[in-house]
Amino acid sequence: MKKIDEKTTISHILELPHGEEVLRRHGVPCVSCPLAAQEIKYLKIGEVADMYKLPKKKIIEDLNNENE
Repeated sequence: MKKIDEKTTISHILELPHGEEVLRRHGVPCVSCPLAAQEIKYLKIGEVADMYKLPKKKIIEDLNNENE
């Protein structure tokens, strides 16, 4: 499986077995935002984490560890 990095889109992450769970646990608002539904194909996890001041490295680490 390709490693998740800061350029991975939210839509790709949501396709992973534990993707949504990890995003929710870290408080990524795009998962439940109706407006984001139109943009998740383009939103990258790094951009979202920076925008909302979320722990980008920890989110990416958890995504990779829990979806191996």
